[in-house]
Amino acid sequence: MNGMRIKRIDLTFTALLVPLDGLALLAAAICAYALRFSHFVTEVRPVLQNVPFGAYISRASLFILIWIGLFAVAGLYSTKPRRAWSELGRIVLACASGTMLIIATVFFRRELATSRFVVIAVLGLSMLFVWLGRLVLRVIRHALLRARIGHRLFIVIGSSRAADDLVRSYHTHPILGITVVKQFADWTPDTRRAILKLTATDGLDGILLADPNVPKDRALDLIAFSEEEHLSFMYLADLFAATFTNIRITMDTGVPVIEVQRTPLDGWGRIAKRAFDILIASLLLVLTSPLMALALFTLWLEDGLPAMFQNIRVGERGERFKLYKLRTMWRKHSIGPQFDTLTTKNLSLEKTLIKQKSLKAGPVYKIVNDPRVTPLGRCLRRWSLDELPQLWNVILGDMSLVGPRPHQPREVENYAPHQRRVMTIRPGITGLAQISGRSDLEFEAEMRLDTWYIENWSLGLDLYILLKTPWAVLNRTGAY
Repeated sequence: MNGMRIKRIDLTFTALLVPLDGLALLAAAICAYALRFSHFVTEVRPVLQNVPFGAYISRASLFILIWIGLFAVAGLYSTKPRRAWSELGRIVLACASGTMLIIATVFFRRELATSRFVVIAVLGLSMLFVWLGRLVLRVIRHALLRARIGHRLFIVIGSSRAADDLVRSYHTHPILGITVVKQFADWTPDTRRAILKLTATDGLDGILLADPNVPKDRALDLIAFSEEEHLSFMYLADLFAATFTNIRITMDTGVPVIEVQRTPLDGWGRIAKRAFDILIASLLLVLTSPLMALALFTLWLEDGLPAMFQNIRVGERGERFKLYKLRTMWRKHSIGPQFDTLTTKNLSLEKTLIKQKSLKAGPVYKIVNDPRVTPLGRCLRRWSLDELPQLWNVILGDMSLVGPRPHQPREVENYAPHQRRVMTIRPGITGLAQISGRSDLEFEAEMRLDTWYIENWSLGLDLYILLKTPWAVLNRTGAY
């Protein structure tokens, strides 16, 4: 399959979105009308003024065109693929804006007879139908990509481990939409001739430079070659590009200056996340309080008080705080402010267990089959119920519902400098690492996921992680 055909397939899916959204909005309008004049609804809310279907559809068609324009403004017709949750958020925003426009039109034209039921039904059904239509299109596109239909054909230049991992990822994840035709170790005259031959026979789409350390003159020559042969050019990010993904370019002095922005949580993002945390944590605390009370009572019967455990952890900006958990270890083995007289002996035992039974290498430990854990504590840990009291930490402002997990001071002391970046924000009860493998992940992999979360935070991402957390717990992946 040649490059031109591949490009047409790519553009076709983007172009199909416009008529697909139009049909979905029309279907929403028709369904809302049918629902309003259905026997079920008219029994509850009698029709005070009959609206002819022809006049209704004529008015609805005009608003559909306006809504399509709002969808375009919301970025729903971008050729850049977006995650499903991100797209859903834009659909909700665009449909809500369109509904507000309808309400404003009704108000200013004094069309007081317009059915409020129809307006609300159109809002709900339009979001549902547009989302489902795009979801079907997404499934079809993914199926084609898995069958390697519509792939772009690329050459990879580079022989580093990163280059090999990249090639392997494209091979094992066809949904990425790139097929690597061949990998070359370096950009040389022989490589140039080989690519020219492949371009003539296979119809290449682009070149990916996977060697960040290639000399500048050779990189510029490769870029010029790509331009000359009309090939797309991509390159593996260098140290700074890989470290900083949120940047802002200013031209105040006439010279472009790049400012590194730590996280979208600076500014209003922080306010929105805090309000979200307080609302959801308060609700969860009310819902889970009977379960926590039962657990506390059972722990008291098993091994006395205190049943609520305090542990010193390191939070945002390196500040220490008391983390609350249900006590899952025998009192005689516990470590924390409530057990100062036992600290020295118990720390010594813990160091021995870490050497013998820890699953993790690096600053953070995870002891498998820990003999210090009580039978009830083992059950609480398996289902993560011991972490429910941390909802108090969220309300107090020490933690967030979603974020990097907080670790103990003696663990944080062994962090590498780049790993300390996770302390940019409040730690969380759950996080991207927890739904991606829980305790099975290597520490460095966990840090990479937490860093990505910090750089790409959104309320939609928080909601996605929260909704997926129960499934991770039920699967009991990495729970010990």
